[in-house]
Amino acid sequence: MTFPDLPHRLASVRERISAAQARTGQEQSVTIIAVTKTFGPDAVQAAVEAGVRSIGENRVQEALDKQDALPGLTVEWHLIGTLQQNKARRAAGRFALIHSVDRMALAQELDRRVPEGGRQAVLLQVNCSGEPQKGGVEPGELPALLEAVRGCTRLEVRGLMTMAELTDDPRRQRAAFRMLRELRDAAIAAGHDLPELSMGMSSDFEVAVEEGATMVRLGTILFGGRQG
Repeated sequence: MTFPDLPHRLASVRERISAAQARTGQEQSVTIIAVTKTFGPDAVQAAVEAGVRSIGENRVQEALDKQDALPGLTVEWHLIGTLQQNKARRAAGRFALIHSVDRMALAQELDRRVPEGGRQAVLLQVNCSGEPQKGGVEPGELPALLEAVRGCTRLEVRGLMTMAELTDDPRRQRAAFRMLRELRDAAIAAGHDLPELSMGMSSDFEVAVEEGATMVRLGTILFGGRQG
């Protein structure tokens, strides 16, 4: 195996997820999305061999290249990075889930590009850290976006996504994750079906799980430092 430590690292992550759930009484199913950006197809193959079934990529072209290099591989591909509107045509229908829809224009373009008879599952990205450089709809604008996206008949909104501030302070991490959970709960009360909360990365996934994450996006903790 190209990444010989991966099975051990994956087992450790799963133990830490279980411990985080036990601390707060959470019982949700948590999907580990192995983020293979900057690594080659061998990282994807190693993750699948270790038992991972969800692969995350930040860039459309890099993801499509790996998909083409690994035909027939049983894996769900997730686009977790910012999606430019002019790349929607290439992304629609190629990912099990697109995590980063944050504006109506992008939703409409994706909806238009989904192949006839198909459906594209998406998450709406929310900026819960208040950092201007981060993508995501403002929290106060989420209800309007949720209502507007109902008109995109080829999109299936499965939940919400956020990124916490890059900090070692778990209180600030928790504030962002708790905000997303509360926004999701309010949206469910308003009639939206949003089972997924994609939040938490290598440095903060335990706090995210404590706050109800159903998907964690993990790269460095599984594969080590980035290449390239």
